[in-house]
Amino acid sequence: MSLVVSNKYELIYWRDRIWKIGPDGKLIPQLDENNQIIYNPLTGQPEYEYLESGTRVNAKRLNHMDKGIYSAHDYIVELKATIRRMQIQMELDGRVPGNSGTFADTLDGSSNKIILDKALTDIIEAVEIGGTTLKVASVDGFTPFTQVTIFDDVAKEDVVITAIGTDTITVQALKNAYKKGAKVARSNVVIDTTNAEMGVGDWQTFNVELVEVV
Repeated sequence: MSLVVSNKYELIYWRDRIWKIGPDGKLIPQLDENNQIIYNPLTGQPEYEYLESGTRVNAKRLNHMDKGIYSAHDYIVELKATIRRMQIQMELDGRVPGNSGTFADTLDGSSNKIILDKALTDIIEAVEIGGTTLKVASVDGFTPFTQVTIFDDVAKEDVVITAIGTDTITVQALKNAYKKGAKVARSNVVIDTTNAEMGVGDWQTFNVELVEVV
């Protein structure tokens, strides 16, 4: 159940009950028209005269307070959520240079502040387990101290580039052997803009048929 609370909270201004004190220092009982002491019908105790009746405690006033507490609590929860969102935005702006807070891609092909690093090349000589030097078709788009994925139709692994040569990429010692034609990629992701999802890129082989033309 939803409780709707007004944004404006009206103060009750509670007042104390102030009793009259007689010359003898005692409370003065209230008297009726027959000069008889008036007794409270619920407690059986005498009613006393007062200078200020004070604010009575009742359900209406307590509910008023209850709604005010609820409203303040609800406001604090919303304020906390807003501040948290601002903190996250500031963290993104401050810690991701040039990103301006954008860290999600809708995968719909639209221009975005995030650009998928599509650097990709082929290994042109097979490499054994433990190898660190990859002879590749091109080193364009690759830089030292970035991570790449190496994969073929048998194995794949992620390694860090330690150096770039003219036609070689030096990496950490490989855990697997790779064939000639294996891929070295900054990302082996394929984006499906139709279904707005990411898939894993495949390593493929092709059959080539030679036809003699006379």
